[in-house]
Amino acid sequence: LGLTNLSHPKPFPGDILEFPLNKYFSHFGIYYGERDGVPYVAHLTCRDSETKLLLFGRALKSEVKLDPVELVGRKYKVRNLLDEVHPPRDFYSLVKPAIDDMIGRDVTFDILFHNSEHQATLFRYGLKKSTQICCHWLQIEKVYAQILPTWKKPFEKKKL
Repeated sequence: LGLTNLSHPKPFPGDILEFPLNKYFSHFGIYYGERDGVPYVAHLTCRDSETKLLLFGRALKSEVKLDPVELVGRKYKVRNLLDEVHPPRDFYSLVKPAIDDMIGRDVTFDILFHNSEHQATLFRYGLKKSTQICCHWLQIEKVYAQILPTWKKPFEKKKL
C-alpha cells in the first residue's frame, strides 16, 4: 500500500479505517494487524447485496469478515473520531477477541442502525455510533426513495 493513501504512515491494531465509497458514504473497518506481512481489516459486509438491492436499507445475510486491507480498498484514512469523547478499548484483551468471536456469524446490516461504521465503533469503543448517518440524513432519504419503488412489485406479488 502506498503511504500517500494513509492518514499516518502505519495504522495500529484497533484503529478505525475509513474507505470512501462516494462523496456521501464510506465503508469502515477495524485494522486487525498483519499476517505474513499482509495488513488485514475486520469489517461488516453484506453477502446478499451482490445479488439484489438492500431491502429498505437492510441485508439479513451480513457478516464480519477479515480481509486484506487492499482487497477492501486502496484508499483509506484512519478515523478514530470518537477518541476524545470515548476512550478506545484495549485491542488485544477486548477488541481482537470480540472480532474473532464475530467472524462468520450472521449479522443484520441496517443502513440506519447497524452499518459498517456502527460495527467498527462497537469494536473500538464498545458503543455503536455513525457520524455519516446523522450528517447525511437527506442523502439517506434519497437512497430510500430509490430503494422503495424497486421492491414494491415483488412485495405486491408476495415474492419477498
